Amino acid sequence: MWAILVKGGPIMIPLTLLSILGLGVVIEKLINLRAAKVIQQEIINCIDSVRSPADIPMAVKICKRYDTPFANIILAGLEEAGSTLPVIRQAMEDTGRREVKRLSRYLVVLETVAAASPLLGLLGTVFGMIKVFSVISIAGVGQAGLLSGGIAEALITTAYGLSIGIPALIAYNFFDSRVDRFVVKIEANVHLLLKNFAGMGIQNSTKVRDISDGS
Repeated sequence: MWAILVKGGPIMIPLTLLSILGLGVVIEKLINLRAAKVIQQEIINCIDSVRSPADIPMAVKICKRYDTPFANIILAGLEEAGSTLPVIRQAMEDTGRREVKRLSRYLVVLETVAAASPLLGLLGTVFGMIKVFSVISIAGVGQAGLLSGGIAEALITTAYGLSIGIPALIAYNFFDSRVDRFVVKIEANVHLLLKNFAGMGIQNSTKVRDISDGS
């Protein structure tokens, strides 16, 4: 295996670095984009149980147990529970924009790996063919042994670049669609919380932080 990498020439170094980088992102996403890690059932239950202002302080405490995008978005709405619905919605939307970026963190790196690896492989192919034609110009076409080094470099870098880029592209699309599914589920719970607030008739009552202080 090492001999094959050496035959690929200097382009194999950045390609190997890209493969390590892509693998690191895949591992990070497999850990942090698990359903239980993103969407906490306890928070879903507390959203459904918010029926009066007296339920809000407990819901706030539950959300503060978790440092996740879902918890932070719901917490932003709960902490504005004494405001009007548009203000509450805006608070959750503002927090949501930041937290969705957190869910998508490092995906741009994986996308770059998927795009750059085949191009680097193609660049290695060009370098290999330049070597081939350089040998031909000096020794002619009859020196098969001299030509094999450039041809091997051209083929190895292309294969290596594709073997990195294709899995990286598949992984990127998988994780990107997973993030989209989580966003849809978070939005559904945001709408449920707003619906519960509307049913409570909250307009300009005391804010949840004041309610908590008075409990």
